[in-house]
Amino acid sequence: MNRILFQLELRRNARSLILWSVVIGLLVFFTMSFFRTVLQYQQQISGMIQLVPAAVIKMRGFANINDIFSIMGFYAANNLIYMMLLGSIYAIILSSNILLKEEYGKTAEYLMSRPITRSKIFISKLLLVCLNIVILNILVTLIGFIAIHVYKKGTFEIHPFLVISLYTLLLNLLFGALGFLISVMMKRARPVTSFCVGLVLVLYFLYSISRMSGVDGTFGYLSPFKWVNVDLLSPTYGVEMWRTAAFIGTITLLILLSGLIYRRKDILT
Repeated sequence: MNRILFQLELRRNARSLILWSVVIGLLVFFTMSFFRTVLQYQQQISGMIQLVPAAVIKMRGFANINDIFSIMGFYAANNLIYMMLLGSIYAIILSSNILLKEEYGKTAEYLMSRPITRSKIFISKLLLVCLNIVILNILVTLIGFIAIHVYKKGTFEIHPFLVISLYTLLLNLLFGALGFLISVMMKRARPVTSFCVGLVLVLYFLYSISRMSGVDGTFGYLSPFKWVNVDLLSPTYGVEMWRTAAFIGTITLLILLSGLIYRRKDILT
């Protein structure tokens, strides 16, 4: 890793990190503030929910209708929309442009003229992306934890909260690694933000469809969103080895492929 390059990228991306953290954190906190209102009008809301198709409830992120009246079920659904979806969009935008911008910004030649190897460039930017994703997750997780304590009724178990936070971090890291692979596979240097955002939305839509009642949801595992278990109210909820292994294995594979391609890629033309 090159320390100077790492620090430069850290300063370049600090404003973006702060903005995304504040926006997602506020969305989580603001939405959680409605939980007490939901409990206050539980009977009326239950009657209204009966009119809503179960498929729509599941697409919204609730494992079942009654989850809306549980602080952790309510948090899981909002975490799915905000932290998992928006966090993944942030991760893939950051990682897909951090290497490409040297090419379309015409600074690659200057960078390569310095005593810095391609491996150090790649590792420095990879570590910066991972650090930013971890910081984003820590900040939003803390805000979510505070929101749960402020608006909860009674007690809640910390274990499911930590598990869903871990899954969310792994999901964001996976999209960060995917962004690296997309960027190094581009033959012509140009921003790929629109493509990457579209890819995340398509994968999220695929996951949402797979949760609909009456649909064989097996195809949903093509989307990494499906790898996250959001059924926090299940008595057996916890870290599942196959899910964790799928995330770590895929992240490792994407990073290795990206590194190999980047070392051979012509980035000066």
